[in-house]
Amino acid sequence: MPAIQPPTKVLVTGANGFIAAWVVRDLLEHGYSVRGTVRSVEKGQYLKNYFANYASKFEVIVVEDITKEGAFDEAIKGVEAIAHMASPISVNRVRVEDVIEPATKGTTGLLQSALRHGRSIKRIVYTSSAAAIRPEAREFPTFTVFSEEDWNFRAIEILREQGDQTSSATTYHASKTLTEQSAWKFVKDREHEISWDLTSLNPPLTLGPVINDVTDSSSLRTSMRWFYDNVVDPIKSAEVGSNSLVGTGNSWVDVRDVAKAHRLALEKEEAGNERIIISRPWTARQTFIDAANALDPAPNLARPLPKGDPGSSSPAPYEYDTSKSRRILGLEYRSVMETTRDTLLDFAARGW
Repeated sequence: MPAIQPPTKVLVTGANGFIAAWVVRDLLEHGYSVRGTVRSVEKGQYLKNYFANYASKFEVIVVEDITKEGAFDEAIKGVEAIAHMASPISVNRVRVEDVIEPATKGTTGLLQSALRHGRSIKRIVYTSSAAAIRPEAREFPTFTVFSEEDWNFRAIEILREQGDQTSSATTYHASKTLTEQSAWKFVKDREHEISWDLTSLNPPLTLGPVINDVTDSSSLRTSMRWFYDNVVDPIKSAEVGSNSLVGTGNSWVDVRDVAKAHRLALEKEEAGNERIIISRPWTARQTFIDAANALDPAPNLARPLPKGDPGSSSPAPYEYDTSKSRRILGLEYRSVMETTRDTLLDFAARGW
């Protein structure tokens, strides 16, 4: 499909999310018009205030329940591209189907709306996850390199075996895998009907400054919760210097690089019909702690930074092949130091 260019109007679903808010910002800063969906008027008002300088190019539509048939019918009219980021996933679920079915329906429902009403749409970028590619580390005992050819089938197997007893983490992995597979199946089954193509982006742990509506540090979710609990205020020990922080880590990526990747995936013609991993190499938690303590001047945080065991690390248990992100998108990644610095400066400005 032809690449889109400013001032094209782009629909960003779930626009009030951590990553999505940065996608909106990146698009607006590069001359695009953006229509964002949120689940309530209150969530939309925060975004309107934050993006007030782009009032003529930014609008918000409330979609209360993304799983309802036709939920996105009105939202997609008049846009040429979509960044689909909304997901009803909650770790506070009671039953597995409370996670899997809503996530899948929300995505296929959007694609169905695009099929019926999106005559001007050229591309849809779906925000998947590295969780749809790689199983949890205990499932592969030796160092493994994962690429876009891989799928996390093991999470689905565990889900089928354990049902409602499946851990929240594995349920999340299975949900992301099944949802992305449902998106690609939808496109394949209707390839002669649709006028647009699909791209999926698969980022891992996503870190960086927060611009969505977060009132205090306890409101941080998932990836930023991980960063705060391990780099700023370790929860496993009341004593600064706990070795519990050493020897574990994650693959990760800066949220601003993920946002840029979404825009580039919309702009690059060759990104169509591709899965693309967006990731930095696996990094030990201690490396982030060392980076935080190396900052000069030190950020004015509400508490002393932990020290952990400076310089300690462990071999990476896995790696992602990110060559496609560089080849197709031309993406360059921020460093540990830059992401750590900017995140802690953001926390300090908030009094955290």
